Amino acid sequence: MHKSLDQLEKEFSDLASLIKTNLPIPPPCFATMKAEFIEYESRKSLTVAFPVLPEHLNPGGTMQGGFITAAFDNVFGPLSYLAARGVCTSIDIHTQFVRGIEAGDTLTVTATVVSRGTGTTYMTGEALNSARKLVATASTNLLIVSKKEASGDLTRTR
Repeated sequence: MHKSLDQLEKEFSDLASLIKTNLPIPPPCFATMKAEFIEYESRKSLTVAFPVLPEHLNPGGTMQGGFITAAFDNVFGPLSYLAARGVCTSIDIHTQFVRGIEAGDTLTVTATVVSRGTGTTYMTGEALNSARKLVATASTNLLIVSKKEASGDLTRTR
């Protein structure tokens, strides 16, 4: 386990106290994909590994693009909460596929905060196979919502 994961655990705990919500961080879809935190740089980057499972494959025998995009989203999401110190929601996500990845391999996604404003956050990401070859890249814009919005009021943070 990378030593930065202690910092990640502490920041998740602090964030849960700060936003006072029952939202699970990371969400159940993270566990469904059997994701594993690998490395964290406080509020800047997060690396997560995803095993490529048979149920993630398309008819061509490689991980379906939607699962690759879901892997990116499962890294962008937790990092956005930590970077913004609050609840965020995706505005968009764009994925560019470079090569396939087969069952039994591991997709390692690193997300990086490029810009964090008062209302939005912009991130980019890279997904590599176990041979460290680029599988896909992605970018996303996320809306930072207030603590009040986390409990159901959908008024934008100013």
